[in-house]
Amino acid sequence: MKKLSRNPDLVWRDEPEEREVILNALMSGDESAADKGWVIIIDKGSMHQLNLLAGEIWLLLDGTLDEAGVANDLVERYDAPFEEIIEDVREFIAECDEKGWLA
Repeated sequence: MKKLSRNPDLVWRDEPEEREVILNALMSGDESAADKGWVIIIDKGSMHQLNLLAGEIWLLLDGTLDEAGVANDLVERYDAPFEEIIEDVREFIAECDEKGWLA
């Protein structure tokens, strides 16, 4: 399977302190925190905030992993079923590809 990498022409940043706030809120039972953004992508003058899972996937798109590798990493981190995570990964990858966010 193809190794996935971010488009090097995109401007983006992650905010690890925001990620920690989100994770702490989730651990406290605030499920809505998962929708808050912590990775920001600027594309064609528009700013896009990625939620917790999308941000995690984005950071893993460094050219070393394929879809299954990304999903396996997330399964280990979040103790979630592979079947659910791989679908989320595939959906996000398809969106990124459509937007031109992948190399």
